[in-house]
Amino acid sequence: MTRRQLLACLGAKAASLGIVRQNLEALAGPNIRWAVSMFLWTSTQWPDRAPVPFTDMLDVIKDTGFDGLRFVGWPQALDRYGLTLPFLDREFSKRGLRLATLSFHGDAHNPERHAAIDKEAHGACEFLKHFGATEMVVFSPKRPNKVLVREYLRVACDYYNRLGDLCAKYGIRAGLHNHSQGQLVESQDEVELMLRLTDPTRFHWAPDTVHLYMAGCDIPALFDRYAKRLICMDFIDGKYEFQRERMRLPNGKVEEPGSQNGTFMLSNRDLGDGEIDFPHLIRALKRVDYKGWIVVDDHYTPLGPRQDFTRSMKYIRDTLSPIYS
Repeated sequence: MTRRQLLACLGAKAASLGIVRQNLEALAGPNIRWAVSMFLWTSTQWPDRAPVPFTDMLDVIKDTGFDGLRFVGWPQALDRYGLTLPFLDREFSKRGLRLATLSFHGDAHNPERHAAIDKEAHGACEFLKHFGATEMVVFSPKRPNKVLVREYLRVACDYYNRLGDLCAKYGIRAGLHNHSQGQLVESQDEVELMLRLTDPTRFHWAPDTVHLYMAGCDIPALFDRYAKRLICMDFIDGKYEFQRERMRLPNGKVEEPGSQNGTFMLSNRDLGDGEIDFPHLIRALKRVDYKGWIVVDDHYTPLGPRQDFTRSMKYIRDTLSPIYS
C-alpha cells in the first residue's frame, strides 16, 4: 500500500474508530499511560530502509511493560520501512499496544511553507485519529543565528496557534517539543517565550526532559509553572558525559570522538540513573490531575533496548507510580 492509498483509507475509518476508543479510554484507564519512542530504533538500531525488524521492536515495548509507542518520521517512515495500515492495526492489536502520538515537523517560521505544513497536518491528524490518539508532538524548525530567534519564534508561534485550531477539528491537541540539538526552541527563556506567545487554549507543551537538561533549564520550576500546558512529554534521565572515544552503533553508523550527537547520546540515562528529579515532576503532574501519555525516549541504550527499558519500567513502577496513585 502506498502512502497515498494509506491516507485515503484513513479518512473513512478515522472518525468511528477514534470516537469508540476515546470513549472506552475515558471510562476506564489510568491517568498516565507509558509509551516508548521508536526513535531509538530508527536512529541507532535499524538501517535506513526496509526490511527492518519492526515487530521485534513492538515485542520489546510490550514485554517491558509499556502501553504504546510514539511514531517518528511520519509520513516518510511509512514508505521507508514498508509499513501499511493493515499491518500496523494487526500488530498493535496482537500485542495490546496503542499509538500514543507522533512526531510532526515543519518550517513554521517560514510563512511560505505554512500551506504545505497544513496539508501534512491534515494527514497526520487522520493517522492519529484512526488509532484513537489525541495528541500531536510538534518539533520546532532549525535554529537560526541567536539574533533572529525572537523573530522566527514570533512567526512560528502565530502559526502554531492556527495549527492548534486545525488539529482541534480532529479532536487532536498539538504541543511543542523542545530540542537541544540545533532547533529553534532550546533554552528555558525560549521555552517560556513560546508559551507566552501561544494561546493556552489552542496550543500546548510536549517537553523532553533530557533536552531541557542539556539546555541547562530548571526543569522542576518549568513543570511547576506550566504543568497545566502539558499534553504529552518525554521522560529521559540525563547526566552529562563528553564523548571521548569512537562510538559504533548497532546499525553500523559511527560517531567520531567529540561529536555533539555522541555526547548527547552518552548523556542519556535510564530513568533514576541521572540528575533529573522525576519524583518532583510527577508531583507537579498530580497537582494538576494530568491525564495522558509519558514517553520514555531513550536515544542510546548501551545494554540494548530490552534491558534498558526494563530498568526504566522498574523505576516507574517502584518510584514514580506510587507518587501518583
